[in-house]
Amino acid sequence: MRQPSLFQRALLTLCLALAMASGAHAFELTQLSQQLSEPVVIRGNFVQEKHLRALPLPLVSRGQFVLAREHGLLWSLQQPLQQDYRISGSGIAQRTLSGWEPTDQQPAAARQNQLFLAVLGGDTEALQRDFQLDLRGTAEDWMLTLTPRSKLLQQIFSAIHIQGGATAQRIELLETQGDSTLLLLESTEVDDQLSAVEQHDFTH
Repeated sequence: MRQPSLFQRALLTLCLALAMASGAHAFELTQLSQQLSEPVVIRGNFVQEKHLRALPLPLVSRGQFVLAREHGLLWSLQQPLQQDYRISGSGIAQRTLSGWEPTDQQPAAARQNQLFLAVLGGDTEALQRDFQLDLRGTAEDWMLTLTPRSKLLQQIFSAIHIQGGATAQRIELLETQGDSTLLLLESTEVDDQLSAVEQHDFTH
């Protein structure tokens, strides 16, 4: 067998060194998880587009959200109607005239809520239990693709694509039946504490 020349050996060594260097500096899941879980509070606006096969145009809703690391998510829908929701590890509650009331949830819907919190909070360890994760990009510009492992989630989603930088900015859920949901998180701001009103909404 012909031995490689000195030039070929040098080129091979350089390629291996570059590959090792790029691998050492690659943006990894543990880094993404830490980056997304660092903010105590994230506030912003959202635009949600629900694309249904039976409709020519998407159903669009708009509102504001507050994500608190220690509490969960306040989801304030403002258009086309006004409704306030509180999503936490214990489930979903809706604001009524008498206060927050738990909503009845099917197992699949409850699982989606847990998934949503895990995505926004950067809990990649929880996500890996049910999804194969593929992360590409850098800390400033990344994309995470989730492919379902469990049969339950395979019946709901074909894939989930999440894009962002310091925080998640774009979430696309592709359903197995052909429908899809696109969620855009805009004008996000990071804070180190909740307002008095937000604190009350989370704890009462």
